[in-house]
Amino acid sequence: MHSPAHIVVQLLGATGVFVLGYYALVNAYYLCIHILALFELRDNVREASWEQPFRRFSSPFYPGIALVVPAYNEEATIRESVQSMLSLNYPELEVVVVNDGSTDATLDRLIERFDLEPLDAEVPFDVPAEEIHETYRSTRYEELFVVDKANGGKSDALNAGIWLTEMPLFCAVDSDTLIDRDALLQIVKPFVKRPGTTVATGGVIRVANNCIVEDGLVKEVNLPKTGLPGLQVMEYLRAFYSGRLGLNRINGLILISGAFGLFRTDVVREIGGYRHDTITEDFDIIVRLHRYLTDEDREYTVDFVPEPVAWTEVPASRQMLGRQRRRWFRGMVETVVTNRKMLFRRKYGRVGTIIFPFFVAAEMFGPLIEGLGYIILPIAVYFDVLQIEFFIMFFLLTTGFGIFLSWFGVFSEVWSFNRYKEPRQVLRLLWYGVLENFGYRQWKTVVAWQGLFEYLRGVDSWGVMERGGFSSESEEDI
Repeated sequence: MHSPAHIVVQLLGATGVFVLGYYALVNAYYLCIHILALFELRDNVREASWEQPFRRFSSPFYPGIALVVPAYNEEATIRESVQSMLSLNYPELEVVVVNDGSTDATLDRLIERFDLEPLDAEVPFDVPAEEIHETYRSTRYEELFVVDKANGGKSDALNAGIWLTEMPLFCAVDSDTLIDRDALLQIVKPFVKRPGTTVATGGVIRVANNCIVEDGLVKEVNLPKTGLPGLQVMEYLRAFYSGRLGLNRINGLILISGAFGLFRTDVVREIGGYRHDTITEDFDIIVRLHRYLTDEDREYTVDFVPEPVAWTEVPASRQMLGRQRRRWFRGMVETVVTNRKMLFRRKYGRVGTIIFPFFVAAEMFGPLIEGLGYIILPIAVYFDVLQIEFFIMFFLLTTGFGIFLSWFGVFSEVWSFNRYKEPRQVLRLLWYGVLENFGYRQWKTVVAWQGLFEYLRGVDSWGVMERGGFSSESEEDI
């Protein structure tokens, strides 16, 4: 009969082998997605090279768009962000800012900057949102509509805007986001090409930290100098130019960033709008659209367009970034649990049988198992249960392959719609691709475990995200 110590030792070895095999499978999935992304990016670059970026504004083919902007305590960035949206090139546009019970001067900044006046009209029907105190229209910009309501969270604010607009499409935009001038004319293309089946499209999100902003538009693209924002640039490049594009190639996109996504208003209303009991509404809404439209046996597409760009300010401190990532992880777990019946169901096509299960394995369980690997494998090697080669292989599968995927994202950026044009910027991106795998990556596995524990404890707080505001003066690079 084996002793307890022997059983523990054998269990350590088996766990180590499992971790190694699991991460080999996850990396094979990532490699396939990145290769598919290259083919998709090639086709998009070819299309963009001969297509005009936009037609004349008088074109009757562009559907009206409402930019729905939830705002909670965004006084630092709200004026530049709204000005950016009012400057967009689009023939029929309404900007709907929903002040979600801000306790700072967000509403005052809007009233002062855009000359808002209250509307003498009641809401004509029940809106699935918290009480609406007042609605405003700008006397300077007729297309600017502001809703002041009681605090209900981001999903609640989005629902207020969706139910108060008459536009056939709405674009969910974070209030700390700046959108390129022609971005709407690009992100709407799938709706113009396939108006009967397209239900949602997403664009690229880029990091605005250290970029120069004038009149609500990014005038000079700079890389963050040091620290966490620079590492997040790599994450965003990898996520959008590899992850989103690869999934789009096989019609399996299950996530559109909440900072910049375009949706059919009527279809989102059909599913009841955004859920109030979720903290990652962007992931949840897309999964629910897949589920609902498949259940209704309706033909549909969810697309990603790599050319339109929105810029956002990312957290600059470890405390704020950790709070954000723990929330993201809690929300991901909650969405997966809520929609678990889609997993491995042939009824939901490749989304249910391939995409969603692999997403769960890679994005939800992946960092948890990786974190275990950093602990289990060294212990197993120390007690001579596993050879040192196992840990070296694990290191290459995580850190080594991580550097490869990051450089893959840099290659996609330089090859396609390159915004970082200077050679030193590209070199710095390559350096970030190495740096993020030593310390930062391991820290994220700890954050993932913290997010899981918070989910199990029932934590549902959003967390305060402080904004530094956009820079209007150029700073000398180091």
